[in-house]
Amino acid sequence: MPYSTAQIRNVALAGHPGAGKTTLFEALLHAGGALQTAGTIERGSTVSDHDPMEKDRGHSMDSAIASTDHSDIHVNLIDTPGYPDFRGPTLSALAAVETVAIVVDADTGVGYGTRRMMEHAKARNLCRVILINKIDHPGAKLGALLDNLRETFGPEVLPLNLPAEGGKRVVDCFWKPSGDSNLGPVAAWHQKIIDQVVEVNETVMDRYLDQGESGLKGEELHDAFEQCLREGHLVPVCFVSARSGVGVRELLDIAEKLFPHPGEGNPPPFVKGSGDNAASIEAKPDPDAHVIADVFKIVNDPFVGKLGIFRVYQGTVRRDTQLFVDDGRKPFKVAHLYKIKGKDHVEIDEAIPGDIAAVAKIEDLHFDAVLHDSHDEDEIRLAPLAFPKPMFGLAIEATRKGQEQKLATALHRLAEEDPCFRVEHESETNETVIRGLSDLHLRVNLDRLKERHGVEVTSRPPRIAYRETIGIAAEGHHRHKKQTGGAGQFGEVFLRIEPLPRGGGFEFVDAVKGGTIPGQYLPAVEKGVRQVLQGGALAGYPIQDVRVTVYDGKHHAVDSKEIAFVAAGKKAFLDAIGKARPQVLEPIVDLEVSAPEAQVGDITGGLSSKRARINGTDTARGEIVVKAQVPLSELEGYAAELKSVTAGKGRYRLDFSHYEPVPGNVQQKLVESYKPKHEED
Repeated sequence: MPYSTAQIRNVALAGHPGAGKTTLFEALLHAGGALQTAGTIERGSTVSDHDPMEKDRGHSMDSAIASTDHSDIHVNLIDTPGYPDFRGPTLSALAAVETVAIVVDADTGVGYGTRRMMEHAKARNLCRVILINKIDHPGAKLGALLDNLRETFGPEVLPLNLPAEGGKRVVDCFWKPSGDSNLGPVAAWHQKIIDQVVEVNETVMDRYLDQGESGLKGEELHDAFEQCLREGHLVPVCFVSARSGVGVRELLDIAEKLFPHPGEGNPPPFVKGSGDNAASIEAKPDPDAHVIADVFKIVNDPFVGKLGIFRVYQGTVRRDTQLFVDDGRKPFKVAHLYKIKGKDHVEIDEAIPGDIAAVAKIEDLHFDAVLHDSHDEDEIRLAPLAFPKPMFGLAIEATRKGQEQKLATALHRLAEEDPCFRVEHESETNETVIRGLSDLHLRVNLDRLKERHGVEVTSRPPRIAYRETIGIAAEGHHRHKKQTGGAGQFGEVFLRIEPLPRGGGFEFVDAVKGGTIPGQYLPAVEKGVRQVLQGGALAGYPIQDVRVTVYDGKHHAVDSKEIAFVAAGKKAFLDAIGKARPQVLEPIVDLEVSAPEAQVGDITGGLSSKRARINGTDTARGEIVVKAQVPLSELEGYAAELKSVTAGKGRYRLDFSHYEPVPGNVQQKLVESYKPKHEED
C-alpha cells in the first residue's frame, strides 16, 4: 500500500537467546499478510534465519529485515540475534528504529540479554516495549514474571493487555478496561497506566483531575502516551504467544495506535562538522528536503553484490536519484532501490522519510555511511553507537599458498558486515589477527570464510595486545652525523617527553625557536618518533599516552637531509624513554560470568588465581552473575576451563575496560623475551 511517514512504525525485536524473537517475527509477518504461512525454526523455513549456518545451528547470527502492512500502518521489523556473541548486528539495528520490543520468555523470565538490551535502548533514547512470549505454556508464572519485571526495571513497567483463559487470549486493559484476567481485575491495571500516563503532561493532568478519565480526548491520551514512551516514563508490557498467534494481531493494533512514528520519536543525533566545530543538527522528516540517510547494515550478497541497507531520515530517495557517500565528491546513481524481505529484495520506486530501503553494487558504501544529495550536507554524520571492543583474537593464515589475496578480500567483506569483527595486521610478528566478541564469534566467522568464500585457514592464539608508556617526564638528545665521502648526513634533535593521562594517545608539539631546525625537517623528526611509537622501546609493543615536544636542535646548510632528522628524532626519543621509567601496559577487561549458583565458589576461586578483582555478584532465577576485572592475558583457555567447572552450563562475556601497568615480574619476562630478538634485528 502507499503510505506516509506518519504511517510507518520501525520496530526491532531484541532480547535474551531463546525468547522466541524469530518465531514472533514470523507470526507478525503472517498476521500482517506478508506471509501466507509462518515459517518455523525446526523446518528451517523462516524469513529471518535464511543463512544455511543459522539453519544448522537453530538460532540467529545476524539481523534480518522485513516489512508488513496492518490496517493503516506499514511496519518495518528487524529481528536481531539474542546471543551476546553477535551483538554487532543487534546494536546496529538501534540506529534504524524508534521502538525496541524486548522479548521475554514466559518460562525462563528476565535474562542477562533482557537487561543489556533495556540498557542499550534507554541509552539511545528509544521507546522500549516488553513482550512476554509463550504465555500459553503450562506452568508459566506470568504474575510473578510481571512482578519481577517491575522490580527489575521500575514501576513504569505496566501491562497494556493481560492474559486470560490460561493464555488462550489476551484482554485489553488500556482502551477497553473491563472484565477479569489471569492476573486479576483489568480495571486495577488500567488505573495504574492512566495514572502513569497523565503525569507527564500538565494539561492532561489538570483535565484528568477536574473531569476524570471521561474528560480526556483520545488524541490527548495518545500524545501523552507517546511522550511517556519517548521519555522512558512508561515501558508497556504486552502478552503474546508467537506459536499459537495469541496476542499477535493485538500487538499490531497497539503498534498502530500507540507506537511512535518517525516524526514523533526522539530526533536522531546527527552532527555536522568535526572536532570543536561540530554542531548538532536535526534531520526533519520532510519528504521534499535534501536527502539524509544512514547506512546501518552491509550485506555482501553473492547474486546482487554489496547491498547497503539504510534508514531515510530526511528527503525522498527515488530511482535515478544522485547520491553522495559521506564527504565524497563523486555521486552515484540509484539504479535500483529495494525493500528487504529476509534474503529477498523487492524493487520499489521511492523511500520516504522514516523508511528502510537498500541499494546495491555501490563499492564506496560502508557501515554508518551517510547518504545525501547535496554538497551542502557534507560532513554530516550520525553520532556513533557504542559498540563493545572486540577482545578475543586469533592469528590466522591461509592453509593453501596462493590464497592470501582471496583471504584478504573475504576478511574485508566479513568486517564490512559486522562492526564488532575486526581484522588487524600485526607488523611486529607479521600476523593477520582477527578479533571478535567471543571464541564462538570468531569460530563462526572462520566457518563463513570456508563456506561462503572457499578459504580455509589455520589459526593460533595471537600475542596479547600489550602497550608501552612512560612514568615520568624526561629529555632526550641525539646528534646524527655521517660522512661517507661527498655530501654527508647531519641532524641534531633535543626533545622532551611527558606522560599523558591513560587513553591520551600521542601528541607531537613543535616548540623550536629561531629556526634551529628548519620547518621542512620537523615532519622527518616526527616520522622518526613514530617509528619508535609503532615498534616500541622496551618490549616491542606500541607506545601510547605520551607527549613529545621538540624544542631545539641544529642543522647543516649542506649535509642536513630528511633521513638525518628521521634518525636523530628516533634516537633522541629512545634516549628520553630510557630515562622516563618506561612501563609495559596490559589490557584489563570487564568480565561477567553467568553460571549455576552451586559453582560460584569454584568460579571466584579460579578468577582470584588469575589476578582478577571481583566487583560483585548478582543472582537471578537460580543463576549467579560474577562481575570482575581481569588481565586479558590471564584468560587464555578460559572457555574450556569454565565449561569443565560448570558442566557446560556457564557462559561469559568480555568488554574492554582500560590499560594498566603489568606487575614487575611480568614486565621483566616480557623485556627479557624481547631482547634477544631485538638484538638480532
